[in-house]
Amino acid sequence: MSDQQPTIVLVHGAFADSASWHGVIERLGDGYHVVAAANPLRSLAGDAAYLRDVLRGIGGPTILVGHSYGGMVITQAATDDPSVSALVYVNAFAPDTGESALSLSGQFPGSTLADTLVRYPLSTGGNEVAIGQDAYHRQFAADASTDLAALMARTQRPVTEQALGDGLVGDPAWRSLPSWFVFGDADMNIPVAAHRFMADRADPRGQREITGGSHAMAVARPGEVAETVIEAVRGTGG
Repeated sequence: MSDQQPTIVLVHGAFADSASWHGVIERLGDGYHVVAAANPLRSLAGDAAYLRDVLRGIGGPTILVGHSYGGMVITQAATDDPSVSALVYVNAFAPDTGESALSLSGQFPGSTLADTLVRYPLSTGGNEVAIGQDAYHRQFAADASTDLAALMARTQRPVTEQALGDGLVGDPAWRSLPSWFVFGDADMNIPVAAHRFMADRADPRGQREITGGSHAMAVARPGEVAETVIEAVRGTGG
């Protein structure tokens, strides 16, 4: 492994944006190289290809951190990429071959996301979805302040239905790379049973479950997320 300190690349998921990592970046401080990538949220293959472009631009060792659907993207993008030294899943999907965000979230009962979504047709075909603003606080960020959740609802980035339905191609990167998981037991988008299932099969080096943690862990619990990321950096020699 290179002695060069890795760059921490933060990848947001659906219904958020790169600004959702602000609290985590602040807690990581000036001692770490950090990039918050803008995830296109159009298709798994396209989003992963874009992330690989970001990694090539960085040009050194990286640790990928994904939130929610961002976990799909980092898993796909890190396959056979020697620059990636570790994966961190933050309330995120850690798919196996052929699994999609939709299939994983529906594998266990408990998600209430479907009833909160609004759909918009795209000129290129298909639909994109967003969380209705009146439902956003309770559904996505219940442990964040009302004002912050209202701002997030207004600035959320919709995701295409195609992206949520796309399955992972090839072997998942977590089979060959060390991983860390942090998730909340009050996640209403991805059932906590799904988080436990994905973490257990990945056999991570670190796993923490946050009591009362909502889906918006990076915003509402940035300290716990930053601690997990720092564990990954130190655990891979950074």
